[in-house]
Amino acid sequence: MADNKEKPKQGQINIELDEKIAEGTYSNLAIINHSVSEFVLDFVSIMPGTPKSKVKSRIILTPQHAKRLVKALGDNVQRFEAAHGEIKDYEKTPMPLNFGPTGQA
Repeated sequence: MADNKEKPKQGQINIELDEKIAEGTYSNLAIINHSVSEFVLDFVSIMPGTPKSKVKSRIILTPQHAKRLVKALGDNVQRFEAAHGEIKDYEKTPMPLNFGPTGQA
């Protein structure tokens, strides 16, 4: 009996995206901490008039993956701006230097 399932070619990764994750999570603040061995990105959604906010998602990366993420994000911002114009940073929210947890190994 022949197997009709498409198999990934060598060097390719088959990635699944389930429905709940595909919906995404809104974030308007990212808090980044690091240690010698990892970068921790906490994504928060802060709403006006709300005295307290919770971390909605936490992503932990190796330093190598963090550097690749910075490059990929920079490349995508450049392509976006080439197609749609400069992204203006209208709001400069001062964040206290001691905001959030500090990175620990």
